[in-house]
Amino acid sequence: MLILGFESSCDETGVALVDAGGTAPPRLLAHALHSQVQMHEAYGGVVPELASRDHVRRVLPLTRQVLTEAERTLAEVDLVAFTRGPGLAGALLVGSAAASALALALNRPVVGVHHLEGHLLSPFLSTDPPEFPFVALLVSGGHTQLMRVDGVGRYELLGETIDDAAGEAFDKSAKLLGLGYPGGPALARLAEFGDAQAFKLPRPLLHSGDLDFSFSGLKTAVRVQLGKLGSNVCEQGRADLAASTQAAIVDVLVAKSMAALKASGLRRLVVAGGVGANLRLRALLDEKCARRGVRVHYPELALCTDNGAMIALAAAMRVQAGLARPQAAGAFDVLPRWPLAELC
Repeated sequence: MLILGFESSCDETGVALVDAGGTAPPRLLAHALHSQVQMHEAYGGVVPELASRDHVRRVLPLTRQVLTEAERTLAEVDLVAFTRGPGLAGALLVGSAAASALALALNRPVVGVHHLEGHLLSPFLSTDPPEFPFVALLVSGGHTQLMRVDGVGRYELLGETIDDAAGEAFDKSAKLLGLGYPGGPALARLAEFGDAQAFKLPRPLLHSGDLDFSFSGLKTAVRVQLGKLGSNVCEQGRADLAASTQAAIVDVLVAKSMAALKASGLRRLVVAGGVGANLRLRALLDEKCARRGVRVHYPELALCTDNGAMIALAAAMRVQAGLARPQAAGAFDVLPRWPLAELC
């Protein structure tokens, strides 16, 4: 079964083709991605209307590119999948409309996929795919969650952020430091030249006894430190503050992940979402998990950010699990706010 997947939830247009034939693990045949970072950089963040218009321009050329690279034709596609939510309403509608139109023209089923489930399952496309059950650390954009995953569609929320997510803490701290958009990767790059011990920043809820997160206080602490440094802060001071900020975020993510593994009794951890590409996070998790005899799995770096491959994969795994629910032809509805807990 060939599944064509579309991702358009925010500022990246992704298209991919996955082969989910028989009982074999789904296989990525080709994928293409266009990032809108350069367009939104001038505004310091995503402009929803511009994002939607750019998705319209990119989705069909990327589809042709993927089919060419996979040496397949539209007629060979068996199912079309798209990101149904959560995300920006206008951006989601572009992917939904494109997927629904193609499915209708081809007389094929169309399936709406939960964006976070795509991230959650994306490590299954890596060279070291996980096995169920596992604990998942989901760190994508405005979401930071710990989940127990017993199978496709079998998710138990263990803990989540009560205010800012880890990605937001990276981005907002980067903005305070005067770094460009997107802020998270820029802060991580600057942190490479800094001393992570230079500033004593808080680790919110580190010893709370539960698995919830909170990062809004960290952002405030960064602002306070910048105020103390003054407007003429040197480049080394900015690098030290970036490194200290990254260390604070990563320390909390790692500690909570280890606590979730202990509480669940599981010995396998999956990390997914854009923050999962952070090299300090990966290094510290690798170290801690190795000491405890825990296997840790990540998506390939190219698949950490939003992409069509994870959407096609999630649809493929739902089909194999008998959970796929095709939508009515032409009913391209989207769910900009769609809690993962509502997904079965």
